[in-house]
This record gives sequence, C-alpha cells and structure tokens, in this order.
Amino acid sequence: MNRIDMSAVHSEGSILSTNKLIKNTYMLLSMTLLFSAATAGLSMVFNLPHPGFILTLVGFYGLFFLTHKFANSSMGLVCVFALTGFMGLTIGPIIGAYTTMFSNGNQLVMTAMGGTGVIFLGLSGYALTTRKNFSFMGGFLMVGVLVAFLAGIGAAIFSIPALSLAVSAMFVMLMSGMILYQTSDLIHGGETNYILATVGLYVTIYNLFLSLLHLLGIFAGED
Repeated sequence: MNRIDMSAVHSEGSILSTNKLIKNTYMLLSMTLLFSAATAGLSMVFNLPHPGFILTLVGFYGLFFLTHKFANSSMGLVCVFALTGFMGLTIGPIIGAYTTMFSNGNQLVMTAMGGTGVIFLGLSGYALTTRKNFSFMGGFLMVGVLVAFLAGIGAAIFSIPALSLAVSAMFVMLMSGMILYQTSDLIHGGETNYILATVGLYVTIYNLFLSLLHLLGIFAGED
C-alpha cells in the first residue's frame, strides 16, 4: 500500500513540476518576445543599420553561451533578455527594409507575424493537448537545420534565388517540427530548465518569422 501511495505522490509531484516548468517557460517567452519587439522598434525608429552576418553570429553565440552558463542562476534571466534584445536589434533593420522596399511591406510583415503566431500556437497547443512524445524527431531536425543553414549560405554566396526560396520553405517546415519537438521536451522531461527552454523556443519563432517573411516577399514579386 505504501508503495502505491508513494508512486501516486511521485506522479503528482512530477505533473506539478512539469506544469510549473511549462508556465514559467511560456511566461518568460512572452516577456522576451515583447522585449525583442521593443528593441526591434527602437532600431527602426533610430534607423540603426544591420550589424552584419558575422557580428550577428558572434553576438548571438556569445550571448547564447552565457545564457547556458548561467541558466541555473538569476544571471541567466539577464542573459536571456540580453540575447533576445540583441536579436530584436538585428531583426529591426530587416523589417524596416521590407516596409521600405515593398509597397505592401507593412502587410507582409503583419502577415508573417500572424502566420508565425498561428503556427506556434497551433502546434504547441497540439503537443500540449495530445501530450505525444516527439523526441524521435530530434536527430532528423538537427540534420535538417544544418543542411538548410549550409544551403542558405550557398544561396547567399552564389546568388541563387531558387535555392534561397527552397531554404526558406525548408526552414518553415523544420521550425514547425522544432515547435513540436521542443514542446514535447517540456512535457516529457527532455528539458527541465525554463530559461533554456525559452531560448530554444524563441530562436525557433525568430527563424520561423524570418522564413515566412522571406517567402511572402518572394511571392509578392518585388524581392
């Protein structure tokens, strides 16, 4: 009887811990997205230039490393806001370019934002509701992201529009899969740190938005 009781207590404790993790992750994710939107807006207001590919990578991976290093302390919160704020500064000039280059630029940006929100909420909600385990997708997604990233570099260097289009489409599919995978990780114990979970979901949303925006720009016929 005691064994059964202890098992029930352990199961209830695990559920409460998982629910707390999910709550903290989505709360922090909401705040970082708002903060990132604010820094993106500031970069547009002050017409700040894009830092460039190299500086963006250095800034992202440097802050990403610090976030992982301090993920189990309050300093981790500072790092995650620094990271998402920096990424907001990098996306601001891109959004500004779209609103300037396209006659319907504001509509394209809003459509990309809406599409990103619908995809994220839909897939994340599906994973949370069904509680299916999508951990089997991990290896495929990692390989897919690496291939798409390298293909994206090739498309940029050799100026191949068709490859660039394919890469954006690949990223939309891969990021959609990442939402299922990362949400499943929260439910099934693959990720137990809400700061790291927030960073993972933020990066997925960031890439999904940019990919959708690029696709919309291409189909608008002016990119």
